[in-house]
Amino acid sequence: MKFGVLQFFSWKNRRQTPTDVYRASLDRIVKMDRSGYDAVWLAEHHFNDYSICPSIHMIGAWVAAQTATLRIGTGVSLAAFYHPLRLAEEVALLDVISGGRVNWGAGRGFDKKEFQTFGVPFDESHARFREAVDIVLRAWSDDRLTYEGDFHAYDDVEVLPKPVQMPHPPVWLAATSPGSIESAARDGFSILMDPHTTHEEISEKFAFYQETLTQHGHSPAGRETPVARLLAVAATDEEATEIARRGAGWTLGSYVNKDKSAGAQSITLRDRDETEDPIARYVNGAVIKGCPERVIDQIQELQETMPLTYLLAAPLSPGSFDLLTDKVMPKFL
Repeated sequence: MKFGVLQFFSWKNRRQTPTDVYRASLDRIVKMDRSGYDAVWLAEHHFNDYSICPSIHMIGAWVAAQTATLRIGTGVSLAAFYHPLRLAEEVALLDVISGGRVNWGAGRGFDKKEFQTFGVPFDESHARFREAVDIVLRAWSDDRLTYEGDFHAYDDVEVLPKPVQMPHPPVWLAATSPGSIESAARDGFSILMDPHTTHEEISEKFAFYQETLTQHGHSPAGRETPVARLLAVAATDEEATEIARRGAGWTLGSYVNKDKSAGAQSITLRDRDETEDPIARYVNGAVIKGCPERVIDQIQELQETMPLTYLLAAPLSPGSFDLLTDKVMPKFL
């Protein structure tokens, strides 16, 4: 089983400086490099203190300089907001300077403020995102790029540098809604699964993804599917539950809520009980939580029921990361 960290750069209550936020996060990443993690997946966000990391490619360059073996994942490059050739250049350059350690994750985003500020109509977001992914892959693979799309056209452009990894870095698409899962699976893409739906819902979506892959002639075998899960680990179950509750409250208040979402897309395969308290839903169904022994049991259960083979952990406290690293991971490596 592989472990990665979905790394946010949260500026909670603005008590620290941004420099403090980056330093603490990057200290964690250096510890990851010597602790058996597969990758850090850097989360891109804009105009929000939920995570003050507008350029994961710049942060990725620092990670490359300070680590030796840790892979550098983009979790995710918000492709609809980029000029596709600039995106291709930046990710390829990161792959070169890291010695071929990039995992490229791409997504379209959902934050209303981001779409409004960047001037991208949300109803074009999926088409722009998928065209950008197509252009990036073509720019990496073709010696010279000629392309005619709905939003971009190029004639005989040499995009440099090319990535070190051949034919290009491994690629994942963020897939949360049933429609995005179906689209990715139909075209044979591997996917990243989100931290905001419950374990039960993630299991259902994972099964749906594998079924859709097979229906369209793509084998699920050998694919890594990182599953992002919020994580609260403490000395006691009671302490962990309180960390989970605070983390869920911060997540809902600062980022994942109806006021901030640009679209009304459903993210589940079935109807959700809208009367359920949203914080309780996170704490009881979407967070892996407890003392280290309890968390080990929960991960083992998810291995059997999902089945989970790549845990992309989003720790809800510094102590949660330390206990995951020191007490939980060694049981699985």
